[in-house]
Amino acid sequence: MEDGGQNLTPQEAAALLAFHVEAGVEDFFCGEPVNRYALQDSATPEPAAQARAPRELPRGTRPDPRGEAAPPQAAPPRATAPSAIPLEDAQAAESARILAARCSTLEELREALANFEGCPLRYTAKNLVFADGNPKARVMMVGEAPGRDEDLQGLPFVGRAGHLLDKMLASIGLDRTSVYIVNTLPWRPPGNRTPTPAEHAVCMPFVERHIELVAPEVLVLLGGVSAKQLLDTDTGIMRLRGKWATVRIGGRDIPALPALHPAYLLRQPAQKRLAWRDLLALKARLAPAG
Repeated sequence: MEDGGQNLTPQEAAALLAFHVEAGVEDFFCGEPVNRYALQDSATPEPAAQARAPRELPRGTRPDPRGEAAPPQAAPPRATAPSAIPLEDAQAAESARILAARCSTLEELREALANFEGCPLRYTAKNLVFADGNPKARVMMVGEAPGRDEDLQGLPFVGRAGHLLDKMLASIGLDRTSVYIVNTLPWRPPGNRTPTPAEHAVCMPFVERHIELVAPEVLVLLGGVSAKQLLDTDTGIMRLRGKWATVRIGGRDIPALPALHPAYLLRQPAQKRLAWRDLLALKARLAPAG
């Protein structure tokens, strides 16, 4: 037997045939070559007796009054089960919820996060990015995931997006002493990749407890990830932005304003006009009544 121009020993040929059998290839075991195209062209019609014999219908078909088999009826659509995170991550999320609930101060929450081993991101990040600003401020801003500069310094919004955020705040008379800033994830995903739903689910209990401990008067949700997570919605940020919503955490309803993320504005500077409207809405909300 030859294979690719090389002669095979009987043992090698037997091993090769055994490999093909294990792979499910069996059609070549014939004494003579078969032209299957010729068989299709010269196929004889089945005898009349066989043609008149009732044929077994495929499962799901029903007889047709014209004597033909009606097409299978489509099964009713099944309700799509909600996407779930793996069991291991669900257990980590529950552990995070229990751990976060035990924290009564921000320092305890920071320490709990620093020691939490349920999120693999902590092993690839350089630093924990906990928060920045004034925890007693009226406004709490929630961003998305830390970037390279945030990972290096351990502070949120310190890169180009952070500099733009500072300018945006200054335009309505605010700065980092009058806001408190956190992210939905305290660790940078490797290579700035998109965080997974499991990573968000594991870290969200800490975010919620963070908001509960700070108890801000107003939340600003910077970017689609933050807005979707805290508002529990799949609606895109372009439809959410500028519309006040409510986040209920710790038995308290907190007004929340979804807004465009500064990093998005760096890529799409034409959308700064929308960001300006959102800033004006925030300024009006913080203005004293009367």
